[in-house]
Amino acid sequence: MPQSPPARQWRVPAVLPVVKLAGVLILVALGLLFAGSDRVQLVLAGLAAAALAGWAVRDLVAPVRLAVDAQGITVIRGFAGRRLLPWPAVEAIRVERRTRRGLTAETLEVDAGESLHLFGRYDLDAPPQEVAEALRAARAAAGR
Repeated sequence: MPQSPPARQWRVPAVLPVVKLAGVLILVALGLLFAGSDRVQLVLAGLAAAALAGWAVRDLVAPVRLAVDAQGITVIRGFAGRRLLPWPAVEAIRVERRTRRGLTAETLEVDAGESLHLFGRYDLDAPPQEVAEALRAARAAAGR
């Protein structure tokens, strides 16, 4: 009987929500400073700040984006929900690399047939290639 791999999880870096909330304060301050009597600029700054605040709240409420154990991979779903992808449902685990304007971005892709789950470096607080290797090792240890 194969030994089950230890559960592991990847989360948003702790500093990221703090940076986003600081951005909210900066947007509000800039909106108040430069809007003057122009209500449109103030509303646009407020909307941008609200969107950024919502993004930061998601990072605080659901910081774990990806987890793995012997049962399969658990991914974030919606704003803060979770979904278990059992090993038989996971068709592929790969890293997509794209270079644009001299910058390379890596995205971890977990293909579960009817759904595709994408994770970047700042979703995982680890290089996507490293996470893909850990997921593949867990899958092999689970006997799938």
